[in-house]
Amino acid sequence: MTRNAKIIATVGPASSSRDQLKHLLQAGVDVIRLNFSHGNYDDHAKVIDEIRSLSKEEKRSLAILQDLQGPKLRTGMFEDGEAIFLSPGEQIILTGRDVIGTKDTIQVKYDSFAQDVNEGDRILLDDGRIELSVTSINGNDVATKVVFGGKLGNKKGINLPGVNLSAPSLTKKDLQDIEFGLEHDVDAIALSFVRSAEDIVSLREAISSSAHDGVTPLLIAKLEKPDAIDNLDQILAVCDGVMVARGDLGVEVAPERVPSIQKHIIQHANAA
Repeated sequence: MTRNAKIIATVGPASSSRDQLKHLLQAGVDVIRLNFSHGNYDDHAKVIDEIRSLSKEEKRSLAILQDLQGPKLRTGMFEDGEAIFLSPGEQIILTGRDVIGTKDTIQVKYDSFAQDVNEGDRILLDDGRIELSVTSINGNDVATKVVFGGKLGNKKGINLPGVNLSAPSLTKKDLQDIEFGLEHDVDAIALSFVRSAEDIVSLREAISSSAHDGVTPLLIAKLEKPDAIDNLDQILAVCDGVMVARGDLGVEVAPERVPSIQKHIIQHANAA
């Protein structure tokens, strides 16, 4: 039976050895995804070298997908690296200041955080496990009340449903990562938190203006924001493919809407 679908495997510390990569290749994986939200260039380069070597050895093509972090908001570090526990009804400050987190104050690694949110906005931490509500804003400090509590560790993701972030689609880190990816001839680059066609155009321009002119990886738009669904057809017109990032999408919109949104995306992508 002909298999039309392709299998993408995300490789991390537990699966980056040559033996593990060989097992993945022999099991039928078509694309190796490298998550540039984590890891360092030495680790990524080693995996890329192993993949290229194994592809020749096994006489089978294996593509490499570089997944950029994009404007992902995260919490900072806590004292002694220890997690904290937030209880419903507690008051806690989220700040754009460069501070070590405590039980009372959490750093948000995004300079314009206080400027982008408003009183009454929902703030979701750690993939939506914890919910806060904005009660007031003072300079770079955002006062919040815990709605749904839980354990919060270091560098956890932050989602702001309904908030239009002023952050650019490509961060300074992304631009550096793009240079690395082009230098190592990745086959595709995925941009996280795409909001409009202009985000993909910016990525294409960054590639064109790089020192590695002539390298043309496929551009994949990760759809995980409501804005991306509203602008779907325009995004499809300028990218080479889309990824339905259900994890963050299910935090940004009601989880029960994700299956129907996914079908909507697939229908439009197939028709594009």
